[in-house]
Amino acid sequence: MSIVPHPRTFATCQSLAPIQNNVSTSPPIKSFAALFFCKLRQSITNAFAGGEMATASSSSGDSSRTAASENDGGESERRSRILSSKLYFDVHTSKAPLIYSPSYDISFLGIEKLHPFDSSKWGRICRFLIAEGLLDKKHIVEPAEAKREDLLVVHSESYLDSLKSSLNVSTIVEVPPVALLPNCLVDKYVLYPFRKQVGGTVLAAKLAKERGWAINVGGGFHHCSAEKGGGFCVYADISLCIHFAFTRLNISRVMIIDLDAHQGNGHEVDFSDDKRVYIVDMYNPDIYPFDYEARRYINQKVEVASGTATNEYLSKLDGALK
Repeated sequence: MSIVPHPRTFATCQSLAPIQNNVSTSPPIKSFAALFFCKLRQSITNAFAGGEMATASSSSGDSSRTAASENDGGESERRSRILSSKLYFDVHTSKAPLIYSPSYDISFLGIEKLHPFDSSKWGRICRFLIAEGLLDKKHIVEPAEAKREDLLVVHSESYLDSLKSSLNVSTIVEVPPVALLPNCLVDKYVLYPFRKQVGGTVLAAKLAKERGWAINVGGGFHHCSAEKGGGFCVYADISLCIHFAFTRLNISRVMIIDLDAHQGNGHEVDFSDDKRVYIVDMYNPDIYPFDYEARRYINQKVEVASGTATNEYLSKLDGALK
C-alpha cells in the first residue's frame, strides 16, 4: 500500500525536501534521495494525523485583538518582503536539484582552522561527488545571496545591525581573532558565505516542491534564531526557508528533521508557538548548546549519548520515523 501524505506538506533535514507522490527523475544523484524519502512518508502522515497541526484558535479580549492587529501588520510586511525577493528563480530542468556555490567555503588567513567546524567541507563534498561520477559540475545550481530585505523576513534590524560589530560576529562563529578584523573584511570573508548559503536553503524548498527533492550542500544553521546567533550559525536559514515556503509555495505544514549531533535550538525557539511546524530532533543532550527551554518546543525528541554505535543510531532513527 502506498502512503501519500498531505500534498502541501514537506520535510526538512537541514536542507529541505518535500514528500511528494514520486521521487524526481532529474539528472544525477536521484537515487541519493530516494531511500531517505520513503521513510519520511509514514512519519509525516503520523505526525499530522487527526488534525494535530491545526491552526491555533483565536483569543478574545481587547489585548488579544491589539496583539492580533500588530501581528497582522508584521505578517503583512513579512509577506511583502518575501514576494519581492529574488531568492526564488527558475532553474532549468537540465540542472540537478543540488545547490552549491564555491562562495560557501570560508577561508581567510587561516582563521577558519581555529574552529573545529570544517568551513570548507561543502566544496569537498561536491568535489567528491564529481570525482565519483555521481554529479556533473554543470548540473549544480548556484544560489543568489540573501540580501538584507530577505534576512528581515525573520531577523530584526537590531540583530542585523549587531553583525556590524566584528566582536559580535567573533562570538557567534566562536573564533576570537575575528574580533580584531575590520568589519568590511568580516562581511566579505565570513558573513557573505553565510548569506549565499541562506539563499541556497531558501531556493532548495522551491526546487524540492518542483522536483520532489532537493539538497542544499550548505546551510542548516540550526543554532541561530531570529534574535540570536551562536554555534557558528549567523543567520536563521531554516526559519527563513519555511516562511518563504508558507508564502510562495502554498505549503501549510512543515516537519523539521534535525539529525545534527547538537540540538537545533534556533529553529525550535523561532517556531515555539507555531502549530504548523512539527520538529523531530535527534541530538546528544550532553553537549552544546544545553538549551533546556528550547527543548520544550521539540515535538519528538530522540536523545543519543556519545559513543552510540552506527547500528543503534540508525535503529533509533528508524523508530522515530515510523
